[in-house]
Amino acid sequence: GAEVRLVSGPVAIPDPAGVDTVHVESARQMREAVMAALPADAAVMVAAVADWRTAESSGEKIKKAAGAEPPVLKMVENPDILAEVGHSAKRPHLVIGFAAETQNLLENAGAKLKKKGADIIVANDVSEGTGVMGGDRNRVRIVSATGVEEWPELGKQEVARRLASLVAERLQAVAS
Repeated sequence: GAEVRLVSGPVAIPDPAGVDTVHVESARQMREAVMAALPADAAVMVAAVADWRTAESSGEKIKKAAGAEPPVLKMVENPDILAEVGHSAKRPHLVIGFAAETQNLLENAGAKLKKKGADIIVANDVSEGTGVMGGDRNRVRIVSATGVEEWPELGKQEVARRLASLVAERLQAVAS
């Protein structure tokens, strides 16, 4: 029953039915689309946006030449969309971010919760050998100001259902 706006980067899956989808290709486009979607009751920030991008891009292939050095790529920081939403004057009632970590899972997720102004960080260990990346299962921890809730290993569809229920519960609590 919710009105859902999805800001999606390039993916190989169809748009979900009944969802207003905005397609973007860069972090800057994603930031613009997310900020334009505010205000909202909840923001679930799932995208793994790169922290860095090249300062300049080329519309053409950069050719190599015999004896030439490779080009030097200057990097600049991409926008931190989660932090901007979490600290926005139009901040949603509920801001959920994700932390895909390979070390110090709970410590890094807790720091991210505070730094980004999120209410919840869904933390998951994506270390090699966990099978999370590219797999069908995941074991997440729900990190909030009240502590850590460990969920058992579940199929990713079930994790999504539980997260949707969590969002509904939290928004219901805000409305009460």
